[in-house]
Amino acid sequence: MMILVNVFAIVSAALFFFKKVHPLAFLVSSVLWFVLMITFWFLMPGMVYKKAPTFKDRLKAILTPSEFRIENERGGRSWAWGDFSTWMESPYFFHLYFNSRSFFIIPKDAFENDDVHEARKLFAEKIKRQ
Repeated sequence: MMILVNVFAIVSAALFFFKKVHPLAFLVSSVLWFVLMITFWFLMPGMVYKKAPTFKDRLKAILTPSEFRIENERGGRSWAWGDFSTWMESPYFFHLYFNSRSFFIIPKDAFENDDVHEARKLFAEKIKRQ
């Protein structure tokens, strides 16, 4: 969906540049693009983050060469890297997809210090990027 929205933005900019669309149509499409991107990157993850009881806990993410583990004070859960099909990154979260309909959101603050960069490298190595 996000790729389609970005392709739409590029095509509308090109059509405006070649004077195939009116400035008002380009302005409306640009506003639509901004609204959709803000919704995808900030509002939706924030709504999920606030509603899910899992994210009210202080989480700790642990990455090893064989698995991904997330823990809180009550326990933890591990997944083998092969369980994930794709991943993507937003400003405050990593989205790990099991399949096209099932995913897990990990807040970046679950990683200590500079481990976010190491997590990004390991995700890129172990899971294909969406």
